[in-house]
Amino acid sequence: MKKLSLFALAVLTVVFMGCGGGTSQSAGNDSGSKAASKKEESGVIKGQAYVQDGVSEKNALQVAASLDDFSTLAKAVMAAGVENALANNGPLTVFAPTNAAFEKLPAGTVETLLKPENKQKLAFILVNHVAPSNYPIETLEKNIKKGRKLFMASGEYLPVEKKDGKIYVGGTPILKSVKVSNGWIHVIGDVLVPKSK
Repeated sequence: MKKLSLFALAVLTVVFMGCGGGTSQSAGNDSGSKAASKKEESGVIKGQAYVQDGVSEKNALQVAASLDDFSTLAKAVMAAGVENALANNGPLTVFAPTNAAFEKLPAGTVETLLKPENKQKLAFILVNHVAPSNYPIETLEKNIKKGRKLFMASGEYLPVEKKDGKIYVGGTPILKSVKVSNGWIHVIGDVLVPKSK
């Protein structure tokens, strides 16, 4: 439970520090904006996502960024400034939408979300694809049997169910699963847009 709380706090810190603007939390975002501006002015990008050692197994961000079918996701992660959330030591589970999943969104949605003024909204959507826990297929099946929903780093809960032999998360089936150094990537064919957005 302590690890979960620390990870959730780390994700939220990354999101708030990477996201300026907003109305309801202007005081918290103001200091985050200043930190982000300072980082941009210095030209130094810091965080676990930028550590390169050439020896360790690839984490969720590195795997997603290395595959052509996730180029839109990788671009969105960088635009939202949440790359450190996916490179975190974990354990974490990323439900990674393919390029085709982003193409299913209404025309112009991706382009609009990638604009700097929509950084906070994009970050919230992206962290809705990250569960701060280790969820291999076996664990997802146990959650299904117990009727449990998955807690996402966005604070939302997603239903997990099994239909026709496939596991569905948030209403979309898992197409493929890949073990990474900091957890799991489950490939999905739809973008999990939070209900509150």
